[in-house]
Amino acid sequence: MSDLGPRLAIGVDIGGTKIAGGVVDEEGRVLDRERRDTPGADVTDTESVIVEVVTALAQRNAVVAVGIGAAGWIANDRATVLFSPHLAWRHEPLHESLADRLAMPLIVENDANAAAWAEYRFGAAVGQAVVVCVTLGTGIGGGLVIGGVVYRGAYGIACEYGHMTVVPDGRQCACGNRGCLEMYASGRALARDARELAAESPAAAGTLIRLAGSPDAITGPVVTAAAAAGDPVALSICTTMGRWLGRGLANLAAVIDPSMFVIGGGVSVAGDLLLRPAREEFAHSLTGRGFRPVAAVELAAHGPDAGLIGAADLARRHALSR
Repeated sequence: MSDLGPRLAIGVDIGGTKIAGGVVDEEGRVLDRERRDTPGADVTDTESVIVEVVTALAQRNAVVAVGIGAAGWIANDRATVLFSPHLAWRHEPLHESLADRLAMPLIVENDANAAAWAEYRFGAAVGQAVVVCVTLGTGIGGGLVIGGVVYRGAYGIACEYGHMTVVPDGRQCACGNRGCLEMYASGRALARDARELAAESPAAAGTLIRLAGSPDAITGPVVTAAAAAGDPVALSICTTMGRWLGRGLANLAAVIDPSMFVIGGGVSVAGDLLLRPAREEFAHSLTGRGFRPVAAVELAAHGPDAGLIGAADLARRHALSR
């Protein structure tokens, strides 16, 4: 805090199903919130909802900047969304589209990069040398912080961990390839597997169907709630997803050798239902196991808020550095 008072910033986390905005202080605390559904099929509608969220928050708070954490591949200009598997953005000049309408300092960042930064600055990974953040939402996002710097790659689209191929010629992914990790270890995969089981064996999936109302209405949160209540079918689905996640982490460790993995995103609310099998599979699949240090696998301290907290902090730092 300075003589000018707290320097507040707005962070907006744009996912495949929701747009969450928050006012964040310099300690990473969320002081005010807005949330809307994502009209993901229409670029103009999505941008209008972003403006609506930011405007509502800015009317109630004095802020110095806005950070947009977008689910997609952000070019190194930190202004253009090159591609988003779950939204309609294709080479979308998002910064340009929003800047005039918002009329305040603005940055655009990948949502998982923002989440990784939040955990490094304020959360589970404070002080860690190399942090890999895996965000489990509609899909899978990834971020990497090395020595206090967000790694973005040569073109701005590094760390798309969800699009590693884990099953050659496997399930079709929205990115255009087959067998990507997010087809087996994301919120979408969790719900899909449960719906498929319910369609094939309604008796086995009776608890899930009862909680959701129908097989087609089963969602990821329904599965995790049933698993938390002890339903064996839901527990089995969560365990399978956790094992896929653990295999993915082992592949990443072979390339990056991080000191910590941080697991965030909306699906991370499953907690140990997901992390226990993920840790077990990670240790079992790790290259050189028994002869190397094993990175910790921890839940994100800020859970689903990590993306908006990180986006806000990056925006504030960028605005003040100018």
